[in-house]
Amino acid sequence: MDGEPMTPLLSISGLSVSYPGVAGRRRSAVRDLDLTVRAGEVVAVVGESGSGKSTTAHAITGLLPTGGRIDGGEIRFGHLDLHRLSSRQFRAVRGRRIGLIPQDPTVSLNPIQRIGPQVAEALLVHGRADRRTAASRAVSLLERAGVPEPDRRARQYPHELSGGLRQRVLIAIAIAAEPTLIVADEPTSALDVTVQRRILDHLDQLRAELGTAMILITHDLAVAADRAQRIVVMSQGRVVETGPTARILEAPEHPYTQRLLRSAPALANPRPLAPPPAADRPLVEVSHLVKSYPMPTVGGRATTITAVDDVSFRIGRGETLALVGESGSGKSTTARLVLRLSEPDAGLVHFDGDDITGVRGRTLRALRRRMQLIYQNPYASLDPRFTVGEVIAEPLRVFGVGTRAERRLRVAELADRVALPDDALRRRPAELSGGQRQRVAVARALALSPDLVVCDEPVSALDVSVQAQVLELLAQLQADLGLSYLFISHDLAVVRQIAHRVGVMQGGRLVELGPAEQVFRDPRHAYTKELLASVPGTVRPEGAPR
Repeated sequence: MDGEPMTPLLSISGLSVSYPGVAGRRRSAVRDLDLTVRAGEVVAVVGESGSGKSTTAHAITGLLPTGGRIDGGEIRFGHLDLHRLSSRQFRAVRGRRIGLIPQDPTVSLNPIQRIGPQVAEALLVHGRADRRTAASRAVSLLERAGVPEPDRRARQYPHELSGGLRQRVLIAIAIAAEPTLIVADEPTSALDVTVQRRILDHLDQLRAELGTAMILITHDLAVAADRAQRIVVMSQGRVVETGPTARILEAPEHPYTQRLLRSAPALANPRPLAPPPAADRPLVEVSHLVKSYPMPTVGGRATTITAVDDVSFRIGRGETLALVGESGSGKSTTARLVLRLSEPDAGLVHFDGDDITGVRGRTLRALRRRMQLIYQNPYASLDPRFTVGEVIAEPLRVFGVGTRAERRLRVAELADRVALPDDALRRRPAELSGGQRQRVAVARALALSPDLVVCDEPVSALDVSVQAQVLELLAQLQADLGLSYLFISHDLAVVRQIAHRVGVMQGGRLVELGPAEQVFRDPRHAYTKELLASVPGTVRPEGAPR
């Protein structure tokens, strides 16, 4: 950038990257990209899936997937041209001078090795400790990365830690050699807002302490607004806009940036919701539900964890009740109890006035037609062997509804209602975008004309613009069909756009329940206040534009 006060720590010019395509042709993933990062600076690279963000991160760290190729441009890190380094030379830079925090700790950590040795390995590889001192230094690094009880955690395996703790382990590995640049690739996208805030706060503290610069790869504009001094917006492999954070957010110039900002859910200015119709009795009434699970024995004693603890609420016809809270708060377990996919230890579930807590056999099967579920992940919830038409028709076939011809007509009607393209029914799920797949999931859930749809994190795997489309679809379907929704989410900004009432769960208990307007504007419980304060876009780090 012209007029910069110092030579950039990282300077990328004209970078182009491609992958193998069909018929021997190359598919362009990044085209003619320019990017600079100064020492100690946080630069956020934002854009939707497929925009080229992660490919840019992989090119910088020398970790392009098999078949990925840099076709042009240069990546200068200090005096080094990273593109010209051999694999051996790059290994001396990666980790030691450029740290990487990958997106998914589930696949980035060795599942059969304890945490301590994995952190110690980073110290040994980069010559920051010897065999005698590596174990104790690893514990110190875990503590520095914000891991509580680091000595105990070092002896555990990855599956024994929460998602937030596993991400902190990746941070410990990334800072082991005190690099001058950290590339953080969606480091908190799968985490709850409170955990996300703690991790990003800790990264800010470490950056200030070490003087480290950071490239923050994210699709969340609110996170970028909180944490970055500059924002780079990518679309279809190109940089379409770049500038200081305040300017990008307040006066975006490119239509794509403007669309991203319009699509991003926000606590402020929620969409107006049609009020649910008045009814003599609720569709769903849950009373004093309790559900516990056995845990591994401790000192020879069997223990249990109470996942749902004395939970009561109602859902009216045509109403959306959202349950919010962190992972492990009991939201999804409560939903499974309502759907009768799990048996409560105590309490009652009434549906349309009938006690369904203990129903079995044919009565339960008949109930399934009136209660449907939309899963979180549109990439995993659709059978890849079926065409989209077969996926939508499956509930009709399983319940023996209609003739083949009638089912075809019903499937076509459902596809039209959720605005799927005309040719989508003949395609397979893998040929559709994430948003289109979630529309298929919605159509499948509607096939049997249910009264209640349970939406378990239905938009958390989607980009913000696609997320907005699916939320709009759900609201329109509710208005047209009188559906009731139980909406499970950890994203309060999303909930603000869809829910009539909100229940806040913590540690298996419902700590607050009320109209959405009241819960968001005047929260009563300390935990609700903490959740709201953790929503990205509500705070700014020191040094970020205001």
